[in-house]
Amino acid sequence: MELMDQLGVAFGLATLAGLNLYLTVALVGLAIRWHWISLSGAYEHLAVLGNPWILGVAGALFAIEFIADKVPWVDSTWDAVHTLIRPAGAILLALTAMGDLHPVMTVIAALCAGTAALTTHGTKASARLVMNASPEPVSNTVASLTEDSLVVGGIALISAAPLVALVVFVVLVIFCLMLTRWLWKKVSGLRGKRRSMAGGGA
Repeated sequence: MELMDQLGVAFGLATLAGLNLYLTVALVGLAIRWHWISLSGAYEHLAVLGNPWILGVAGALFAIEFIADKVPWVDSTWDAVHTLIRPAGAILLALTAMGDLHPVMTVIAALCAGTAALTTHGTKASARLVMNASPEPVSNTVASLTEDSLVVGGIALISAAPLVALVVFVVLVIFCLMLTRWLWKKVSGLRGKRRSMAGGGA
């Protein structure tokens, strides 16, 4: 059961990191530093997230992302830059949560964590591309606040019921895969429409 709980924590953090890596690190770090959650021996490696330097860097980067994430097209540029950063950070978070593993399990855990983060990141980035086709900025702000709320709620679920979180996040990743496919069709349609308009204007 303890291993399944660890999987729930690791997979959950990786999934949330795909949405907002810096907020995920900052919230978990604060929870550890201020003893909002108590770490058992299985999770002792996560104590490093409570380090003041890590909290400071994560907090500063989250502050930048909090602003960038609400500005049309700036958010998409930010997402493009983080296409590698979020999955890489998710892998580090997951492996830290899992602690010492056999090399084979380490590779498997890294692959699963990277896939989960890349999936949620892909859904987030695709949704922003669709939203940015509209001139109004309100949807970006609503989407950003919703994503941040999902991270907060997800971390609360992970700390309260890791096994339940594992099931929830697996379902979420599967849903995101299907949603991303639909969103990319939408993006392709918008690009085709722009080309047609450009061609007609010429």
